[in-house]
Amino acid sequence: MLLVPRWVLFSSGCAPVLLIAGWMVAASLEGPGYDPVTQTISVLAAYGASGSWVMNGAFLALGVCHLLTAWGLRAAAAAGRVTLAGGGVAAVVVALVPAPGSGGSLRHGSVAAVGFALLALWPLLAADGGGGAPWALRPAPAFAATAVMVVGAAWFLLEMHRQGVAGVAERVVTAFQSLWPFLVVTSCLRHRRSPHDACPDEA
Repeated sequence: MLLVPRWVLFSSGCAPVLLIAGWMVAASLEGPGYDPVTQTISVLAAYGASGSWVMNGAFLALGVCHLLTAWGLRAAAAAGRVTLAGGGVAAVVVALVPAPGSGGSLRHGSVAAVGFALLALWPLLAADGGGGAPWALRPAPAFAATAVMVVGAAWFLLEMHRQGVAGVAERVVTAFQSLWPFLVVTSCLRHRRSPHDACPDEA
């Protein structure tokens, strides 16, 4: 018996595709004046940016994908599903409060930071300590995923501080954060449990 409905594979798989396609298309619309190595994704979504509608659309779609995935990922612990949904809400809010065309924005930065934190914590909170859990929901892989995301976020902050390759760091960590739900769903679909373990509403 399947642990999650198959449609969750679509919602989780669309998340990294839409995010990466969004920043690639938005960067191409911005032209040579944008440097993806040193400049962040938020620059693409800022007021006045040529591709802001594309990047903000990608953020909105990413948030919806995370919300749908959290809803359908019934094999994960409830705390993890709620946290993933919170990350989805943060992605939607990021699109609704883009950064200004120049300078910083405390509101945008705060929402983005909350989204980073929620999407970094959800793998650990979603873990199932039972021996029969799918591999991506077992404590060790879940802890490793959260650790990678936390290290990635620290790398991004360091690059921002030293004005280095912040664009690269941000893309690496956000790509991994958007991909992890798909890996979790895939592991759940590949994992079969015995019929007597099924919940009454799944029978």
